[in-house]
Amino acid sequence: MLAGLGLLFFLLPLAGLIVRAPWDQALVGLTAPETATALELSLFCSVAATAAALVLGIPLAVVLSRTTGNLRSVMRALTTLPMVLPPVVGGVALLLAFGRRGLVGSLLYHLFGIQILFTTAAAVMAETFVAMPFLVIAVEAGLRSLDPRYEEAARALGARGWMVFLRVTLPLLRPAIFSGAVLCWARALGEFGATITFAGNFPGRTQTVPVAVYVALETRPESAIVLSLILLAVSVAILAGMRDRWLGAL
Repeated sequence: MLAGLGLLFFLLPLAGLIVRAPWDQALVGLTAPETATALELSLFCSVAATAAALVLGIPLAVVLSRTTGNLRSVMRALTTLPMVLPPVVGGVALLLAFGRRGLVGSLLYHLFGIQILFTTAAAVMAETFVAMPFLVIAVEAGLRSLDPRYEEAARALGARGWMVFLRVTLPLLRPAIFSGAVLCWARALGEFGATITFAGNFPGRTQTVPVAVYVALETRPESAIVLSLILLAVSVAILAGMRDRWLGAL
């Protein structure tokens, strides 16, 4: 009985969203200019955040997988902190670091005239900050599960450094990188708190789909429900596609 109640706790909100959805207005809502703009911006920001996470996260995962002791514990804690940190707090932290008066932002503004706050770049940075830990954890787990004999054999045959990593390690890591990138992209696509705090709500510039849902909920609830259905469909598709690689492993 308790298990059934727990399952209903997850199913009822989804059922409410589906049942109360204005299906007769769904096509109109999807083709509305503001909806299309928010979708395009969300896709761009989430893909850019995933690309940045791949560039920064894979090397970080390599270092984590090959570090031991207290240093590894500290690095892992810092890497996974955005997963448990409230997104709004993450946005405030980004604001204090990269805002016009922030630690780094003030230098960028006064020396180069660059302002990150309330720009599309700020939305990408907020999504990267929140989503990159998913990629790092997936790739680190893949690295720890690799048989080190493959790399040792490559070194014994004369390959060194980057050659071993590019020709041996990366091909073996493809499933982990793919899984981590998909999870990272999904988390970036649904990011709200850090984005609206650090990037703001500017249509066409920083108003992603989650921000548009929040704004539309007050004035155009039908549009908010349609946008929520889009994010729900994306989440279900990702879970269905990842069930063998991710859920099965769990």
